[in-house]
Amino acid sequence: MNKAKKNLFSLLFFGIFTSFFAQGKLDSGIPRTISIDGKALYNNYKLILSNDDEKVVALKSLLKKADKLVREEIVYSVMDKKQSPPSGDKHDYMSTGPYWWPDPTKPDGLPYIKKDGLRNPTYYDISDSQEIDKVEDATLSLALAYYFTKDAKYANFTSKLLKVWFLNPETRQNPNLNFAQGIPGINTGRGTGLIETRDLYRVLDAAILIQNTPNWTNKDHLALKKWFLDYLTWMLESPIGQDEAKAKNNHGTFYSEQVIAFSLFVDQPEIALKEIEIFKKRMESQLKPDGSQPLELARTKSWGYVNMNMFGYFLIAKLAENVNVSLWNHQGSEGKNMRKALEFIMPYLKNEKVWEYEQIQKITYGETIKILKYASRKYNNLEYEEIAKKIDLKLYKSELNELTY
Repeated sequence: MNKAKKNLFSLLFFGIFTSFFAQGKLDSGIPRTISIDGKALYNNYKLILSNDDEKVVALKSLLKKADKLVREEIVYSVMDKKQSPPSGDKHDYMSTGPYWWPDPTKPDGLPYIKKDGLRNPTYYDISDSQEIDKVEDATLSLALAYYFTKDAKYANFTSKLLKVWFLNPETRQNPNLNFAQGIPGINTGRGTGLIETRDLYRVLDAAILIQNTPNWTNKDHLALKKWFLDYLTWMLESPIGQDEAKAKNNHGTFYSEQVIAFSLFVDQPEIALKEIEIFKKRMESQLKPDGSQPLELARTKSWGYVNMNMFGYFLIAKLAENVNVSLWNHQGSEGKNMRKALEFIMPYLKNEKVWEYEQIQKITYGETIKILKYASRKYNNLEYEEIAKKIDLKLYKSELNELTY
């Protein structure tokens, strides 16, 4: 065993194991996370403690990232943006439609026109969408680092990021997306903007993993629940939220994903159960019997949208397990189900066929790898895992993929 690995092993053994036995029961290491499989986390703990090479390497990579985040101490807030939304309140989240451009036939460019798949670089002039992504990514990485090491510095900075974005009166985001993905000359916000909060489920698990640490008390956790309850209420009752609820494509899928995740976090399982039934109908309407997704295949970045939407299916199936609902083999009419959606793309992953649909960007496999890892376990088929390794081994072995599945 090399020196670096020996030092990491010592940290884990004396930090984690001592912490667990001090609590009197080893099973306390299984967290009640919402989107991440808590048993998978715990099993990866045990593999690290047994000096499993792949898990140890993944943890070292995670800790390198987490240490950098702690060292740099960068926090994010909706107050960072230079612009003010139409409300005049910078606490309101704000963004513009990414695929909308000035009309070259109009002197002022208004109203903007759509160019599907072509992102207007001015989208990045407003920082909220970029910064919320960084909050989601950083908090989960840090919280996982805390879970695997019990080093308080990771929990402390996780709590700081959460408080700045969601809780502190001077920096918090108001719990709405009234001004997301507005289109100049047409509107100041629309339901489509809710796609920008589809990854907030990661924040929920981050908060769960650092519960009852000195800088994230039960009071803090309840305050975050209150924020998400208010946001969920806005999603369900506001005109913009209700507009997105009607979306037929991936936007509808990720609306359901968010409603289910947030309702689970705020202890409203009845809302989750109701939305799961709505999702079943969404999936039914989106799929053909062969597993193809016509609405996503029609896009200019069809591969990306097919995989994005399918990842939504698999994520919702994982969330549904929290209320004892299994969607993994749920059958719609004509045998439609999420596994067939995966089987539709398998010939392309095996290089038996070349993707014949429009794809104006290079094909990537970020969501594909996660889908395959889910499928390997839920359908007890190791072929999916082997395919994942072949299409992008580096991504397959990324710290989050190694440590959360």
